[in-house]
Amino acid sequence: MDIKNHIPILLWLPNYKKSWFKSDLFAGLTVGVILIPQGIAYAIIAGLPPIYGLYTAMIPQVVYAIMGTSRQLSVGPAAMDSLIVASGIGMLASIGSEHFIVLAVLLAFMVGFFQFLFGIFRLGFLVNFLSKPVISGFTSGSAIIIGMNQIGNLMGIKVDRSNQVHSLFMEVIDKLADIHWASALIGLMAIIFIIIVKKINRKIPGSLVVVVLGILSAYLFKLELKGVIILGDIPQGLPEFIIPTFDMAFIEELSGLALTLGLIGFMEAISIAKSIEVKHNSYRVEPNKELVALGFSNMIGSFFQTYPATGGFARTAVNDQSGAKTPLSSLIAALVIALSLLFLTPAFSFLPKSILAAIIIVAAYGLLDFSLPKDLLIYNIRDLIILNSTMLMTLFIGIKEGILFGIVLSLIMLIYKSTKPHIAVLGQVPGTHFYRNIKRFDDVIIQEKVLIVRFDAQLYFANTQYFKDKLKEFASEKGRALELLIIDGESLNALDSSAIFALEEIHDYFTSRNISVVFTGLKGPVRDTMVKSKLMKKIRYDHCFMSIQEAVDCYESNCFETGQNYSFQEYTKQSNR
Repeated sequence: MDIKNHIPILLWLPNYKKSWFKSDLFAGLTVGVILIPQGIAYAIIAGLPPIYGLYTAMIPQVVYAIMGTSRQLSVGPAAMDSLIVASGIGMLASIGSEHFIVLAVLLAFMVGFFQFLFGIFRLGFLVNFLSKPVISGFTSGSAIIIGMNQIGNLMGIKVDRSNQVHSLFMEVIDKLADIHWASALIGLMAIIFIIIVKKINRKIPGSLVVVVLGILSAYLFKLELKGVIILGDIPQGLPEFIIPTFDMAFIEELSGLALTLGLIGFMEAISIAKSIEVKHNSYRVEPNKELVALGFSNMIGSFFQTYPATGGFARTAVNDQSGAKTPLSSLIAALVIALSLLFLTPAFSFLPKSILAAIIIVAAYGLLDFSLPKDLLIYNIRDLIILNSTMLMTLFIGIKEGILFGIVLSLIMLIYKSTKPHIAVLGQVPGTHFYRNIKRFDDVIIQEKVLIVRFDAQLYFANTQYFKDKLKEFASEKGRALELLIIDGESLNALDSSAIFALEEIHDYFTSRNISVVFTGLKGPVRDTMVKSKLMKKIRYDHCFMSIQEAVDCYESNCFETGQNYSFQEYTKQSNR
């Protein structure tokens, strides 16, 4: 076993070039200063004391730098995952309580453990069940809830946390008279400043700038005495090694949440890593190894009091744009966090909460997806329904319910669509051997005595009845003149037992009415199934052809009666050898 294949740092570190260090250093410093306000802000979203956000910004990043296959992905706290942590654990413990913290740390271990298992057993494909419309709807719904939960901090009013947007909206309306205008002004100015800085140059850490300005303002002008709520004391020093509380009752309570977060966290990380990988030719992101890397990042992190971490798009983009060549940039970013924990946490105690709320609201706005719904409105209403339904369920019912509902709705829609797939009657394009859909091509030649049908889907138990009904419907439209049914099998890629019985029934139904049934373009796996099930004995090899034109030519020369079609039988024998 080559250990280098399992610990990617052993692949890039021995080949490290001195010319890369300057780029990695700059990128690491940039990401590190971005992570300071991000870590604090996302911990607040998660319902945890700010220090846990800094722990999560540091430890998982170090582990991922050693184990991860992406060289630019920045792992740490994320807004959406933080909200899921708050909503999930908030049902089991009071936000910010000691019990809440214990569960959040245990959750990090469990998320990592699930991700590790997924990677070991190569189950990365499970993330495919999270379709783009589901993720977009869920993310947009979560972003709105994240933003709404920060209105209280932004305006200097007390608003209880909630995962239901209508509850938040009504409470904000009730508390409008209590707005603390100084806090609101500070927060709104911070939002405007961050947006302007992003438009000028995305590399400038606008969030860090407003944090520094906010701390200085609060310290110099004694804003706390004027009613502006500040962050308060943050413990100083590096995280201690503490074994998570492995209580079976807690594990059972958190298992569903851990599984959900494990999949969502992996989906976020792999999609970000793949989007960055396209720009580089020096490495390849491997999904199952990414699962193992994320798993170790969260499991090891939990022993240093972190909560669930994953890849962050904004900081990964900044890392890449700043010129990061290797994961050394992530190690440097973690060092920046470590130095902040050792020397700068007392300064953060003066940070106004309205500024943190501004940072969170801007980040949440960046999660909103406006382009996909517009596109889906044009070309896929079904996916638009899934997207909007997922978003509404997330907004009005709950976070976990939203993602689960989206997945189930997607599967239901998929199954429903597969029960009535596209099926076309074909006609000959004049002067060629090509056959096309008669509803799309006006000038195709349609033979009165021949019905040519193409079924554009896998034939299986859910759609066999639809297939049989449509064939009988098309045959009825042809009337008594019909003598030949050609089933084009080019789009069939598999048959289950129900499909075999359906084809046998179709054959018996039409042959009993003196209508010949032939097949064209059957693929290897389909032929194998037909042979093994002994259906081919009933259909006969001389009723199978490699192309529609061969079948038509055979019909016109009466070769069905003489059994002279040997080409398909010989082709099948050759392909089975």
